[in-house]
Amino acid sequence: MAYPYQIRTLDQYHQEYKRSVENPEEFWDEVASNFQWKKKWDKVLNWNFKEPKVEWFINGKLNITENCIDRHLASMGEKPAIIWEPNNPEERVRIVTYNRLHKRVCQVAQMLHNLGVKKGDRVCIYMGMIPELVYAVLGCARIGAIHSVIFGGFSAQSIADRLYDADAEFIITCDGAFRGNKDIPLKSIIDDALIGNRSVKKVIVYTRTRTPVSMLKGRDVWWEDEMEHAEHQVEKDGKVYFPAEEMDAEDPLFILYTSGSTGKPKGVVHSSAGYMVWTNYTFVNTFQYQPGDVHFCTADIGWITGHSYIIYGPLSAGGTSLMFEGIPTWPDAGRFWDIVDRHKVNILYTAPTAIRSLMGFGLDPIKGKDLSSLRILGTVGEPINEEAWHWYDDNIGKNRCPIVDTWWQTETGGVLISNLAGVTPAIPSWASLPLPGVQPILVDENGNEITERDENGIIKGNLCIKAPWPSTIRTTYGDHERCRTNYFSAYENLYFTGDGAMKDEKGNYRITGRVDDVLNVSGHRLGTAEVENAINMHAGVVESAVVGYPHDIKGQGVYAFVIFEHLHSDENLTRQDILQTVTRIIGPIAKPDKIQFVSGLPKTRSGKIMRRILRKIAEGDTSNLGDTTTLLDPGIVEEIKNGRL
Repeated sequence: MAYPYQIRTLDQYHQEYKRSVENPEEFWDEVASNFQWKKKWDKVLNWNFKEPKVEWFINGKLNITENCIDRHLASMGEKPAIIWEPNNPEERVRIVTYNRLHKRVCQVAQMLHNLGVKKGDRVCIYMGMIPELVYAVLGCARIGAIHSVIFGGFSAQSIADRLYDADAEFIITCDGAFRGNKDIPLKSIIDDALIGNRSVKKVIVYTRTRTPVSMLKGRDVWWEDEMEHAEHQVEKDGKVYFPAEEMDAEDPLFILYTSGSTGKPKGVVHSSAGYMVWTNYTFVNTFQYQPGDVHFCTADIGWITGHSYIIYGPLSAGGTSLMFEGIPTWPDAGRFWDIVDRHKVNILYTAPTAIRSLMGFGLDPIKGKDLSSLRILGTVGEPINEEAWHWYDDNIGKNRCPIVDTWWQTETGGVLISNLAGVTPAIPSWASLPLPGVQPILVDENGNEITERDENGIIKGNLCIKAPWPSTIRTTYGDHERCRTNYFSAYENLYFTGDGAMKDEKGNYRITGRVDDVLNVSGHRLGTAEVENAINMHAGVVESAVVGYPHDIKGQGVYAFVIFEHLHSDENLTRQDILQTVTRIIGPIAKPDKIQFVSGLPKTRSGKIMRRILRKIAEGDTSNLGDTTTLLDPGIVEEIKNGRL
């Protein structure tokens, strides 16, 4: 499968970028024409960032699964679509061809149809990293149901909040999931999440760990039973068929919940057509994908990276996507390198957190592993520090594999700023140049573009985007005003990313981190308010404030300052109790790394917590805390400073 829109040279990049900015409609019309449509669009683009309203390929009709599966069957039906590497290396690897993927997705679509799922219904998916998760996602898309995948590490309370917000009527889950040496009781967590829920009609349960589960009559059904029945319905005369629902270009494809600066999770909505075009275009160009390459994205499908670069990007390009159930350090720290060696992986896309963690094990886990198949490396989730970049380059890429340092967000759907592997220059710890169609701008606090450079030729400011790209966030589910407030209200006619950035004289960007009340922990975003709300649920907590601080492995750690009512002598026990509370309410991913008990918090006279001061204390930078005399109780700062952990 050739990709006529694949950029091969630096000159071509500059030409294509210029064309995409000067005439976006003509540019994206050409790219989108390479896909399978049921009806072509009337108009390429309609937008304003005030409402906000963004529409691409207006009145075009399609189904994303026909582009991810059906159109590949004639020429590469027996080619691997998915290679599945199980948690336990002793278990059988599964290779799913495009023909098999087609059959399974049609079966799931039929199963969902049999259970009463209709176009537009929300289906919550809470499963481990197994091929059935991909079948479930694509089965929903095939019948036009909106999937909402929830990461397997979230607690029952977090799931309950998401089910309520999406008004989901159907759940697909597993009895349990394997993650390293742990078994996660997924169905049991779902049961807890459903206490008091009145909207969910059916729970479909796939057998993975053989964990005993409670099955409620009338509500809970076994995946295997339903799929067996569906198999007979979709196979006719030796052929497999389930019609793909005709979707409008702007029909929602999925909801994915992300943390914001308030406690309530935001349901980011992506469209059917624009998202498809963008994930495919960025996959093919960023990774310079060649037909036959094995692409190994180590992310979980519960996050946007898994949606875009395990499922939709690779499959729409007719690629081979390797998915992994487990963790990089189990049964030992050579797990990733075993997988690369065994499956002759060509592209490895992982998080800086994973790289930093593996660095700590030294070079022994790499010894004896053949990494010569690797052609391209990538990083995602957070800016990568130079030390980790060079370790990755020297020891994994052997100084011959370009590293793409990709910057993007759940809300952007796919990569916005990144070097293109081997085509545009790579600069350690810089995301570098925007992809065609992406128009970044650095602004000051008032939204004015910053053009003045410092003595090193660098511009610094808040990173915004001034025009839409095809997979721009469309709305936050059920609350469009929240979408406007969060992303489009800070600066007029701009999408505000929430990140700060630097720009050099050649137009390269370096992301410097969040400038709002959101933490980036191991590449996952957590709202400070969400973590504070969970801490405050603990019986003895009066008030708390959470900030980020530099962490050697995670990039950012979570530092909590907590006022506790009657602190007994064993502070560590109290800390463990608070951590348990956060785990119950959000999940283990949100547990603070440090909890400092304080008698008060630095507040302005109007009652606002001065997180800027707390951030500096957490970082150990106490030399310049600014003027604290205007605070309600200036003495509290000294006390917090002296008690720093």
